[in-house]
Amino acid sequence: MGKLSRGAAEWLAPGHTGRPRPLWDRLLLLWTLLNCGLRGTAQGPGEWTPWGSWSHCSSSCGRGLSVRSRRCIRFPGEELCWGDPHEYRLCQLPDCPPGAMPFRDLQCALYNGHPVPSPQKTYQWVPFYGAPNQCDLNCLAVGHAFYHSFGRVLDGTPCSQGGQGLCVAGRCLNAGCDGLMGSDAREDHCGRCGGANDSCLLVQRVFRDAGTFAGYWNVTLIPKGARHIRAAHRSRNHLALMAGDGHYVLNGNWAVSPPGTYEAAGTHVVYTRAAGAEETLRAAGPTSQDLLLQVLLQEPNPGIEFEFWLPRERYGPFQEQTQALAWSLRQPQPREVEPQPPETAAAPAPDPPRTPTPTPDPCPPCLDTRGRAHRLLHYCGSDFVFRARVLGRLRQAQETRYEVRVQLVYKNRSPLQALEYMWAPGRCPCPPLALHREYLLAAQRIVSPDGTQDRLLLPHAGYARPWSPAEDSRVRLAARRCPA
Repeated sequence: MGKLSRGAAEWLAPGHTGRPRPLWDRLLLLWTLLNCGLRGTAQGPGEWTPWGSWSHCSSSCGRGLSVRSRRCIRFPGEELCWGDPHEYRLCQLPDCPPGAMPFRDLQCALYNGHPVPSPQKTYQWVPFYGAPNQCDLNCLAVGHAFYHSFGRVLDGTPCSQGGQGLCVAGRCLNAGCDGLMGSDAREDHCGRCGGANDSCLLVQRVFRDAGTFAGYWNVTLIPKGARHIRAAHRSRNHLALMAGDGHYVLNGNWAVSPPGTYEAAGTHVVYTRAAGAEETLRAAGPTSQDLLLQVLLQEPNPGIEFEFWLPRERYGPFQEQTQALAWSLRQPQPREVEPQPPETAAAPAPDPPRTPTPTPDPCPPCLDTRGRAHRLLHYCGSDFVFRARVLGRLRQAQETRYEVRVQLVYKNRSPLQALEYMWAPGRCPCPPLALHREYLLAAQRIVSPDGTQDRLLLPHAGYARPWSPAEDSRVRLAARRCPA
């Protein structure tokens, strides 16, 4: 602590003979004297001026840096300000045109023809990436086995070929999610920079439905906006992914896709299939539209694990949509009790019951449509080929509706459920289907212009054969003959 002057000390002394000062006045004077006495020692750090504006990008194309600066204001004796006087952020411009010289190559080329290091020789220089410091301008002499370091590279130079880091003041830094170089800010699972995963929810479940027939089964809807998507299982079954327009991204139409990366809903889907029948799907997201995850069952389902993160505001609609996954994706039809045909439902049967007398069928016979060419035509040109048992039939004025139980799926462009309605033109469709019999059927998908009706159609003179092992072999052979 600094010393007080003799006069001040006498003035503050209790025995001072002058006029006494009030207590608060004496304390104020003491604080002032002490403060002046401490001025010659360190008083802590100075203060920064506000940040200046950001500079133009260091590059005219591709990735570069923008910088802003501030100044430290301090009194004599104060420490330097804490922090950096410069701040760098990443700037992303359109990609450089093909053939453009990379930034590091350009800096090495500036020394072409200069006598370095010997004044008698000149060289042509190209970047050398094997030196210890990535942010030094290390250049290899073309045609020679040595390199030379010309000091630091310019700020904004990529640290390595294909890497994300950029050199800043001789250091290799990466940008945080806030765009600042060297920042440790990271996106949370919700996609918020520096967030705490509190704006989204984790959907994490196991699909254990064993299925009642071989074919495609819905596992889950992956809604628009989903992030960090993962699905995995270990079996001979195959995961399938369908886009919102009904087209398969992978493993659709009974064809197994090779492992790799696929584009879907604005994100990259990484599909892997490892030894031991382990299969996984991963995608970072966010998805730009709904996706449907399915499984192509070939054996009992041991369980499919899936998870993704979803914004909180989308979780309610997601729950409502998943309730519909127990039905077909086509327009759901009400499943009412099969009514009696109008001609036989006029009056109750008299007592005692009697055996009904069969009435002749008023429908004319259908043309013979057997043959390999007919089978091939309808198999390759249809949206659905499946084995089914006819459970019910309703004849209407201009069409006939069959209710069928699907038992085996050979081909489908969109999901089929265990119970489906199939429509045929006219009250006397050809070919006709008998109740409680099993058929091998080829059907088409018909959607009304306004999208309110989405039906399975059995075309006139289409493909409907009583199922048998021989018919099963024929249709599998037809599958291999369809053009790609």
